[in-house]
Amino acid sequence: MASKSNYQPGPKEQNFLASVVNGKYDRQIITGLKKFMDGKAPDYMRSFYSTNELKAIAALKGTPKDLEKRMPVKITRHYFELARNSESIKTLVKASPKETYDLDGVEDPGKQMDYSPVEGLIHKYELGLLYVASTCSAHCRFCYREELIAGKEVTRPDGSVSPKGLARVDEIVAYIRQHNAAVVANGGFHPESGREKLREILLSGGDPMVLGNKNIAVWLSALAEAGIENIRIGTKELAFFPDRFDDTFFDMLDKYHAVWPSVSLRMMIHFNHPDEFLVKDTDGHYIKNSDSYQWVEGTRSAIASMRSRHWINVDNQAPIINGINNNADALRIQQRELKRHGVENHYFFCGRDIVGHRAFNVPIEEAWQVLNDSQKGLSGVETHARLSATHYKGKTEIVAVSNTPVPGLRGAEKGVVIMKLLRHAADAPDRGKLAIVGRNPKAIWFSGYNDRVLYDEAGLYEGVDSKIIPLRELATAV
Repeated sequence: MASKSNYQPGPKEQNFLASVVNGKYDRQIITGLKKFMDGKAPDYMRSFYSTNELKAIAALKGTPKDLEKRMPVKITRHYFELARNSESIKTLVKASPKETYDLDGVEDPGKQMDYSPVEGLIHKYELGLLYVASTCSAHCRFCYREELIAGKEVTRPDGSVSPKGLARVDEIVAYIRQHNAAVVANGGFHPESGREKLREILLSGGDPMVLGNKNIAVWLSALAEAGIENIRIGTKELAFFPDRFDDTFFDMLDKYHAVWPSVSLRMMIHFNHPDEFLVKDTDGHYIKNSDSYQWVEGTRSAIASMRSRHWINVDNQAPIINGINNNADALRIQQRELKRHGVENHYFFCGRDIVGHRAFNVPIEEAWQVLNDSQKGLSGVETHARLSATHYKGKTEIVAVSNTPVPGLRGAEKGVVIMKLLRHAADAPDRGKLAIVGRNPKAIWFSGYNDRVLYDEAGLYEGVDSKIIPLRELATAV
């Protein structure tokens, strides 16, 4: 449910909230590994982990490499049924000792706490991200928010140490109003941060769709009344439990739109692999209907309901993760099928530097190649997705990887990687600035290029002790 709050909704909000009905859902969730280890998991799930897998996991229990301490285990019946016939989905949701063999990583990926003026809010660009839930219906093992889901302590900018908390409606509304009032009074830019109006909010977590309709409605109505123009709901529930998108949910959205028609809604969904929404036959092949594929009915129906409402946009984004979707053929099918059903392909991401990331991350150059290959043969509108890596300065596109040397350019004898800053958390004018590094096929994070920076107007490698090639030399070489 929404975090406790002293927020008092106004009459318009109260009338809307009084009309909202919560649905009833039976996700049939298994939480943790104890039932598997004790043999008390439901009959249909008992074979999900082999005896040897459970022994290897049990051996780590209570040690620094405890899997459930790094990231809690959780799965729904629906997702389990999909996993029966999908190695990719099994890899996504099953705990494995490989996660903690190397616990390299940072406690606060993206240095998000540097941009958290209010508990539960990350304010970057013109967008605010809210932690409104601390769990999902199932847990991806590579989760970018493992520190939130696992309740880990993080160091805050003031030096204090505590777990990340959820947002409170009253505090968020007060912040939005204060920030935007200061922006207006200062001619369109905040006098301290230089930011423009906070006009867009992403409800995240965790997954907001684990909340009841009434709790989601509280957030939607309060944000609309605070002056927010665009609201996103980030969710993987279409993969984990599509039945959550029922008549009561869409009835709530319809009533919301009737009251606040100028506020746009965008569902930011998360499919990693087409196995999460396409039906397979007994041989593990997708079932074709003429020139299209057969979808899982509940998922197809939910997306159709979203797309039938012109005021709801639907976008998919997902990281490229080792053993799950670092496969060009799978991503090609995914992008084509999503676009066919009215879902935009927004971003694919390089894995983030979470704790244990070496078990999941695909090398940056491999991720670029996989995405590039997946888009061969797709139409222009099917290939809108870009490859992004989340530097602490902001989203950074991996624009290109050259397969041949750049003649005459020192450090480019094996080719280069070109990066472009898409979103700068602190300074919007830096958008579009570039960094060029010499190739390193083993690099899984920005640090893998620290010794081969050639050009860096974006400031992605500030403080790196390396020879940066002047722009004039780049121009001469090219």
